[in-house]
Amino acid sequence: MVPVSSLIMMAVNAVLGIAVPVCLSVYLVRKHHARLSTILIGAGTFILFALVLESIMHQLVLKGPHGASILDNTLRYAIYGGLAAGVFEETGRFLSMKFLMKKEPSAPLPGVAYGIGHGGVEMLIIFGITMINNLVISALINSGQTDVIFSKVPDEAVEQLRSQLDQLQTIGVGTLIIGIWERFSALVLHLGLSMMVWVAVRKGGKWLWLFPAAIALHAIVDAGAVLLQKSAGMVPLELIVTSEAIAVAAIGYMLSKKL
Repeated sequence: MVPVSSLIMMAVNAVLGIAVPVCLSVYLVRKHHARLSTILIGAGTFILFALVLESIMHQLVLKGPHGASILDNTLRYAIYGGLAAGVFEETGRFLSMKFLMKKEPSAPLPGVAYGIGHGGVEMLIIFGITMINNLVISALINSGQTDVIFSKVPDEAVEQLRSQLDQLQTIGVGTLIIGIWERFSALVLHLGLSMMVWVAVRKGGKWLWLFPAAIALHAIVDAGAVLLQKSAGMVPLELIVTSEAIAVAAIGYMLSKKL
């Protein structure tokens, strides 16, 4: 059985995971007259570069001849995953800002709007929709209808599904709270990285170094999270990630004054 308290927290997370990016987008468009198209460009870029292209590369690399050596070594996996996220997402950010946002003014607002789209759709898809899915599965578990779930998955996915069901029955409210905390940190990080790349695109010249710097910062944050996941504990890890996200956002804020 999934505890009622966990079900309530899943519902809260689902609402926040969807409402936060939507409300931020509406606020930027209505209050600050940001272009909805810019927010959608950020969202589309994340979907294409992170969920599609990066996923294809993971399939090729991790299921290839060297995949096992990466997966079996935490350091290699952390470096690989961090670099993959940094290269794909920041390259997508740079290309979209360079070629799809030409009509935007050289001001901070477009960079912020893009960041809300990029980080917001990640929160919505990876967190909000996932929480809805977990709620549905939890309801089936509590009503004794797990056979319905197993009947709809292929044989090779049964063990993975059984592991997911076990996790849902043991997940606590604290873990779910940390989950939404992590999503807010990621959104703040995306805002900072978006501003760095936006300045690199608009200022050009000597400011282009901000693009590889964004890749490096993104990779460091992601790789560090993987390396510290088991040794640091959830709360200390999120404190570290939040501190990193705030630092990157502060850098982005200071750079925005250059526009």
